[in-house]
Amino acid sequence: MARKTANDDPLAPLTLAVGQEELLLDRAVQEVVAAARAADADTDVRDLTPDQLQPGTLAELTSPSLFAERKVVVVRNAQDLSADTIKDVKAYLGAPAEEITLVLLHAGGAKGKGLLDAARKAGAREVACPKMTKPADRLAFVRGEFRATGRSATPEACQALVDAIGSDLRELASAVSQLVADVEGTIDEAIVGRYYTGRAEASSFTVADRAVEGRAAEALEALRWSLATGVAPVMITSALAQGVRAIGKLSSARGGRPADLARELGMPPWKIDRVRQQMRGWTPDGVSVALRAVAEADAGVKGGGDDPGYALEKAVVAIARAARSRGRG
Repeated sequence: MARKTANDDPLAPLTLAVGQEELLLDRAVQEVVAAARAADADTDVRDLTPDQLQPGTLAELTSPSLFAERKVVVVRNAQDLSADTIKDVKAYLGAPAEEITLVLLHAGGAKGKGLLDAARKAGAREVACPKMTKPADRLAFVRGEFRATGRSATPEACQALVDAIGSDLRELASAVSQLVADVEGTIDEAIVGRYYTGRAEASSFTVADRAVEGRAAEALEALRWSLATGVAPVMITSALAQGVRAIGKLSSARGGRPADLARELGMPPWKIDRVRQQMRGWTPDGVSVALRAVAEADAGVKGGGDDPGYALEKAVVAIARAARSRGRG
């Protein structure tokens, strides 16, 4: 869970989120936006990348408004800002505007350290968002996720979830949310095992593997067998989501050895090799189509549709087609 400084007011003039864990960075932004919109439902939110924040842009965004509206200005990857824009930001830090919250997302490290130091000197509210590379940190994260929902999970259940899901914090958070939504009472190791390990895990990931490989008939056969043997539909949508996200992650990553990519993407090296084989035929548009199909299936199996099996079949076919999009292009 992200660590915060003593100044824990999300409406402070400046919030500095430091680290490289995307889930925690996104949550730091969401917390500020939620607080701002609670204070003023019409809050204007501007979410900017370094190339969108040119010299003079910050002054324009923070200039007084006739309507005195509340505004949140989010700057992502602040370490990559140009030298002239960094000057603008430093100048603004000396005299922040009223009713405006500036959120700087900074990776930490040597690059852009001058801006980092200036923000801290200006009294920024700081949220630490470090990569969780140690199993103990991920275990603490899972425990925190359960506590945040007000639900109880045994230590064995938390450990089993980390063992089953791995290092991806988004997947861990999603798994906690799924268990909390589906299960009443204390969540124990047996419940986690039923959802995320053993035969069910193997069968749901078989469906996902065949789908992202473009093998629609085999994926549908595996899907029907999984449903017939009692695999929860939500486990299959989770596996499909992980499969498509892995394709997207690896296709946008820099080339390199499996070990290097494994560290960068948070996947084991063996999975890098498997996904490399699976991603042949995929295009960026295909990944987008597949992610939408997974989202629709997820809604369908959670009560948004009459037939979870049909929702999953539609998703499997759409993903398999997307896997062959390069060949059709």
